[in-house]
Amino acid sequence: MSQFESLIIGEIAEDTNVDYDGTTIQAIGGAVYYSGFAAANIGHKIAVLPKADTTKVDLKAAFAKAPNITVFPVHSTHSFVTKNVYHTPDRERRTSTVDSVIDPYQPCEVPEEIDAKIWHLAGLVGGDIPDEMIPYAVSRGAMVAVDVQTMLRWAENGGMVYHDWAAKKEMLPYIRFLKTDAAEAEILTGTDDRVAAAKMLYDWGAKEVLITHNSEVLVYDGKDIYTCPIKARNLSGRTGRGDTTFASYINERLTQDIPTALKTATALVSLKMETPGPYMGTREDLDAYMKEFF
Repeated sequence: MSQFESLIIGEIAEDTNVDYDGTTIQAIGGAVYYSGFAAANIGHKIAVLPKADTTKVDLKAAFAKAPNITVFPVHSTHSFVTKNVYHTPDRERRTSTVDSVIDPYQPCEVPEEIDAKIWHLAGLVGGDIPDEMIPYAVSRGAMVAVDVQTMLRWAENGGMVYHDWAAKKEMLPYIRFLKTDAAEAEILTGTDDRVAAAKMLYDWGAKEVLITHNSEVLVYDGKDIYTCPIKARNLSGRTGRGDTTFASYINERLTQDIPTALKTATALVSLKMETPGPYMGTREDLDAYMKEFF
C-alpha cells in the first residue's frame, strides 16, 4: 500500500499580488502550496517536495497549518520571486514579472523512501521540472499528473512568456492526468475550442485531460466529455484556482468516478475562490457547500 496518495513537486513562490484596485499583498504561493492545502484539507495523505532558498524560506513552516502533509524540503540557490498585477475584477487578465527562479529539479532529489500513487508535477515556469522527471516518475511506479504551465510558461527578460511544449508528443503518453487552462490548451493545440483541444491532447497520449475555465471545469477520458460549472459567489481568492481544482480532482479520482471527482473538485474551487489564500476549510465545510450549491 502506498505511503502517500500523491507527491506534489514544485517550488514555493515569494509572491507580491497587486489587485486591480491597487491593493497589494505579499504572500507565500506556488502551485505546490495551493495544491497541497487543497488535497490535505479534504482528507488526503500528501507529500510535498517544495524548493526554495532555505536560508530565506522555512519550507516546513509554510505547510505547518495543513493536516496530512509531510514536507521534504529541497534547497535552491535562489527562490522563485514574482509579482502579479491583476487588471480586471475577475482576475482573468494579469501581468507577471519574475525576479529569480529556482535551480531545476533533478530525479536524485526525490527521496527513495517516498512511495506515492500519484506524482503531481506542479512547477511554475519552464525549466523547473525537466521533461526527464516524467518517465522517471513512471519508473518509480507512480501515475503522473502534470500541470502544463510548468512546460509552457517561461521567465524571460524579467517577464513571463508562453511557448509551446517541444516534447509534448513524446511526453504525453506517460501522463495519466493532464491539466491546462483554456489559454494553455490553445497554445498546445492551436484551437480555442476546449472540447476539440481535450480530444487532441488525449489523442496525443494523455489518458485524462482536465481543462479549467472561469465558467467551468471540463474533463475528457477518451470516451465522454464531462463538465461542471463554477459557482463561486466572489473571486477574492482567485489565485490558486487551477491548483486547487487539479489537486483535489486527481486525489479524489483514486477512489471515485469522473463525475463524482469533478463535482467535488469544482465545488472545492468554487468555495476556495471566495477567500484569499489556500483552502483552509475542512471536508465537512466542503460537504455543506456542495449540498447548498451543487
